[in-house]
Formats: sequence, C-alpha cells, structure tokens
Amino acid sequence: MTNGSPSDPEAAAPTATKAAPVSADRPAGVVDLLGLLAYAELVAFFRLAAHAELAPTLAAKGELAELAATEQDHYRNLRDRLGELGADPEAAMAPFVEPIDAWHARTEPQSWLEGLVKAYVGDGIAGDFYRAVAESADPATSELVANVVEESGRAEFVAARVRAAVADDPKLAGRLSLWARRLVGEALSQAQVVAAQRVELAALLVGAGPDGESGQSPSGDLGAVSRMFAKLTDAHSARLAAMGLTG
Repeated sequence: MTNGSPSDPEAAAPTATKAAPVSADRPAGVVDLLGLLAYAELVAFFRLAAHAELAPTLAAKGELAELAATEQDHYRNLRDRLGELGADPEAAMAPFVEPIDAWHARTEPQSWLEGLVKAYVGDGIAGDFYRAVAESADPATSELVANVVEESGRAEFVAARVRAAVADDPKLAGRLSLWARRLVGEALSQAQVVAAQRVELAALLVGAGPDGESGQSPSGDLGAVSRMFAKLTDAHSARLAAMGLTG
C-alpha cells in the first residue's frame, strides 16, 4: 500500500469545492460520497492484504486475506454505482486521495495488534461517517453504503484477537486504548477537512437531502457538521469494549 504525502489541515484554510451539478440521476453530494468511499475501500484492500503478511498464524493470514477480498468487492460495487450515475470513478475518487492518504500516513501501525485496532476502530468510525452522510442520500445509495460499511466479520475477527492478546498481557490494554483514541481524533480531523472542502457532501451530512436543497449554506454550517462528528464517538466506546479496551 502506498501513502500520499500528508497534508496539514491547519496549514491553510480549506477551500469549499462544488461537486458535479445536480440532476435526476446525479443527486448533489452522492457522487462525492461514493467517490470518497470507493477510494477508502480500495486503500483498505491494499492495506489489509499487506497486513496479512504480518499475521502470526496461517489462519489469521487467511482471514485477513478474506477481509481484503471483501473490500475489493465493495470497491467494485461502488465503482459500478458511480458508472450508473454517469460519473467517472477516477474523477470521483481524485479529491479524496490526499486526505485519506494523509490519515493513513499519520496513523501507520507499528505492530500487528496496532494494525488490527486500526482496521476495526479507524475504519469503524469512518464507516459511521459514511453511514451518517448516506442517510440523506437516495435509497439506492443509502442501501449500498450500508452494505459496504457493515463490519460484523471484521469486528468478530479483530475483537477476538485483541481480547486474547490483552488477556495474555494486560499491559497492552493501556497502550492500545491510547492508540485507538489517536485514531479517532485523526479520523475526525480529516473528516472535518473533507466536509469543509466538499459543499454538497457537507449538505448531505447536515441533512439537506438528495436533491441538494437546504435552508442553510452547508459551508456555513460547519458547527452542525462538528456536532454530528461528536455523535460519531458513541459507537467508539462499544468497539473499545468489544476488544477489552477502555476509552
């Protein structure tokens, strides 16, 4: 997996960017949402496949490889949906390469266990973000996103192994809990940058609806976006508990 150059969100104020024009077959923000998620899934495939090489057992290697294959299937489904909407998948993903690569560069795991926690907690909170945005999209997109971010298989795999490791060495709990907290902070920071840059995506995020109509300016309502992000941390505690960690 290759990472892009990290970008510092504080180095310059983000410039709001409009996505493709609204039409009956291309709702506002939906192409952005699908492009963002498609690139995230493509990167997840490469990262999980690479992380499988670090697995301590052949069984674990195989399970991670299966999870990676699932991410590739998700990517294809998202790519195909973009094509159905008349969008160029490459162009739809391009605006999100830098923020996603920057997040991965800033949160490079230093061990097998850190990689597992990242795959569960980091991707989990990102999935919460995508799911929240998709609630205001068209039904077909909402259903597709919900299927893509379903994490039951990954959750069971990661939680069981992290719990076992913590049971064997309780000192790991504190370090992995801090790591999980850092992952969430970095993920929310990058999500805020993306929401500030992509106007229609932010509109979906604050509930403007798939037709792009809203009683407020998405770029001017970053406070509402920030409040929604705060709610994303609710599921974080449940994920930590599943792994035997604390917030």
